[in-house]
Amino acid sequence: MVLETGGETRFHPRPVEGVELAQGVNPEVLVLDGQQRLTSLFQATTYGKVVTTKNIRKQTIKRWFYFDMQRALASAEDREDAIIGVPEDRIQRTLTEVKLDLSTSEKEFEKLHFPCEKVFATFEWQNGYLQHWKFDPAKTELFNRFQGEVLQRFQSYQIPVIKLKKAVKKEAVCHVFEKVNTGGVVLNAFELLTATYAAENFRLRDDWYGSIERKVDGVQPAMAHKKVLHGVQNTDFLQAITLVQTFRRRQQDIRIGKPHDEATGVSCKRSTMLALPCDGYQSLRGHVLTGFLRAAKFLTLEHIFLDRDLPYQTQLVPLAAILAELGDGWEESGTKQKVRQWYWCGVLGELYGGAVESRHARDLPECLGWIRDSGSLPTTVRDANFNPGRLLTLCTRNSAAYKGIYALLMQRGGREFLTDVPISFQTYEEEKIDIHHIFPQRWCKQKENSIERKRMDCIINKTAISSRTNRIIGGAAPSKYLLGLEKRGQISLPTMDQILATHLIASTALRADNFEAFFEARRQALMQLISEAMGKAPASAAELSEPTGEPVDDEDDTDDDIDIVQAA
Repeated sequence: MVLETGGETRFHPRPVEGVELAQGVNPEVLVLDGQQRLTSLFQATTYGKVVTTKNIRKQTIKRWFYFDMQRALASAEDREDAIIGVPEDRIQRTLTEVKLDLSTSEKEFEKLHFPCEKVFATFEWQNGYLQHWKFDPAKTELFNRFQGEVLQRFQSYQIPVIKLKKAVKKEAVCHVFEKVNTGGVVLNAFELLTATYAAENFRLRDDWYGSIERKVDGVQPAMAHKKVLHGVQNTDFLQAITLVQTFRRRQQDIRIGKPHDEATGVSCKRSTMLALPCDGYQSLRGHVLTGFLRAAKFLTLEHIFLDRDLPYQTQLVPLAAILAELGDGWEESGTKQKVRQWYWCGVLGELYGGAVESRHARDLPECLGWIRDSGSLPTTVRDANFNPGRLLTLCTRNSAAYKGIYALLMQRGGREFLTDVPISFQTYEEEKIDIHHIFPQRWCKQKENSIERKRMDCIINKTAISSRTNRIIGGAAPSKYLLGLEKRGQISLPTMDQILATHLIASTALRADNFEAFFEARRQALMQLISEAMGKAPASAAELSEPTGEPVDDEDDTDDDIDIVQAA
């Protein structure tokens, strides 16, 4: 797929690797799709120099390519196997001997190996070959067959080309590429802007990944020490910059008196991202990076430590933009509380699971207006709702609300069962904290208990504990494993009850192995926790609605078969 040059979509051109052009040559078309294939074909068949490539172990090697003419014409052979690569000196060796020597034209003729770099210039090699074999009929027939069945297919092959006119918009170029190149790399906004900014001598790829050679501190390395940001993509960063840039342009339009309906719209859609000017990116790059780093600090305070525990990756974009624009004042108590309410309404209201660009465009101006000017509630806060029946369907970390409740339980001061230490970032990693069953699965499945799977596996019957504690719990009844934990950890009964309370667990019901009493008490406690985080009154529904389908077991939720009494 090629694009005519001369239109408004400007890219920085570079020749196919290996092509040498005179200074000042301007291309008429640019290759968008098929660069790797055209480069490979050019270097193997036309370049006339040894090809630099990589072997299966990703090591750089130099190779000349040949057709074994006899194998290429053998009906039982796969023609791909007839193509071989030989080292730069054209000699294949084993540890003890020379396997194949093609270091001269005469040796190529002798071994019946045709050099791929002669595919489009066969005349000279053909003459040498015929003279070498003194026009032997059998060897002449071999070459004639090879030329007809192999070489002419290369020489006459018609490559299908999609040619995009220079009037095509940048967004349309991206859209067409993605439709055509379904099996390859997606040409996303970052790739297009990389090519566009290169025309202005700015290396967007270096700015993102960093470059030791050019002494560029990359955005990605700057975020690498924040584990919760490991999932941030370059397009997420571009979206956040685009949000801030269009928000500021709108504010400027309004200040100079433009009507609201004529002012620049706040947006981070792909078309808007593709229109982001290079100087706009450069001016906001550091500002938005600071916003992402503030977002990491905010999430850590909310006890979301790793990217796998992040409820919504997509919500990071407006969060970073909001915190960037709030400046250092984001940590002031009243401001942080509003940001927190907006964030948890998005998570627990499960509002960021689909196409979210329109919500992002509302989040930034609405949240800033709410925080700075005591404006009306943001749409995300107003729209958020949590149905009590949802608790029964939250069974795996595939759900944003599941991960959100998990974080809230730790954030409110959840203490580890065995060590009585509050769960922090350090203890989270050291103790391998994860979410596990309170009434163990094996106990729930026993005939005399027969707890329904949807109740056994839902978030109401789970909490954050260490993998070591979970192994000690095993499949025992709570009344037994609590005694074992108290003895092993030298924890008094009142202290253990206090630890359980930090997880919103009613100790009396747990010690009595009363699943129903425990379940109802914790359901109500979790609903109160959710309501406090969202800043909304608890839902009025008294009954849990019946979920549909079967919950799926969590990968990490395993109850080890350990006898608690013996372990203690």
